[in-house]
Amino acid sequence: MKIDSTTTAAGATNAVGGSPEARNRSSTANPPAGAAAEVHLSELAGQLQSSGEALPFDATRVAEIKRAITDGRFTINADAIADRLIASASELLGSPPPA
Repeated sequence: MKIDSTTTAAGATNAVGGSPEARNRSSTANPPAGAAAEVHLSELAGQLQSSGEALPFDATRVAEIKRAITDGRFTINADAIADRLIASASELLGSPPPA
């Protein structure tokens, strides 16, 4: 199936200017020639990208957890997870975690 750029949606006109929807679609679908996309990273993203340090991977610990899950012995402490998630979010926001 070939998509033809000359087809119009129901209610749209091919006259110069056309419908507002048609004008908006054409202006966003085809950026001006020579336009460059500009991306800005946050300071944290830049630090993470430039740190170059990979977190250590403990294959033995992963195997232990996998066995515990398979055997039905793995338990999840939702309170500890919630506390660490809140502490992490507070650290990212630069505010002390709630007491």
